[in-house]
Amino acid sequence: MCLASRPLIASGIGEALAPVELGFVLDLVIVNPRIGVSTPVVFSALESRTNPPLPAHKGLSDRSSFISWLTQTRNDLEPPACAKVPGIAECLQSLQDAGALFARMSGSGASCFGIYESAAAAETAALAIRKAQPGWFVEATHTLPQDS
Repeated sequence: MCLASRPLIASGIGEALAPVELGFVLDLVIVNPRIGVSTPVVFSALESRTNPPLPAHKGLSDRSSFISWLTQTRNDLEPPACAKVPGIAECLQSLQDAGALFARMSGSGASCFGIYESAAAAETAALAIRKAQPGWFVEATHTLPQDS
């Protein structure tokens, strides 16, 4: 996803990547507790590898509908990663406490992201999280506009 510099939806075990054409920008905060997470360890703690597929996405040109759809999805690696590295749950809670509309762990962790109402809200959240957790990596950012 970072190499493509565009939104993608991952499925399977993260190997199936599909581009997503969003008609809006997402204002984000990325947080990492600076704790290493072993992807093989997280995958080995996964209780089931035969989970149902994600719900079909609709309304990708509408920000509110997209965020609503996200709340119906999941990252199957989040529960085992949080069990192995409690700092991940702390990151997610910090994002939520700072007003995230949606927060999720990225990939197999430990980075997490929160989606905010605006760039100003993301900046305010990042400042608050940085102040509370000075040892963490915390950065406000945004997705690129579709024409980039």
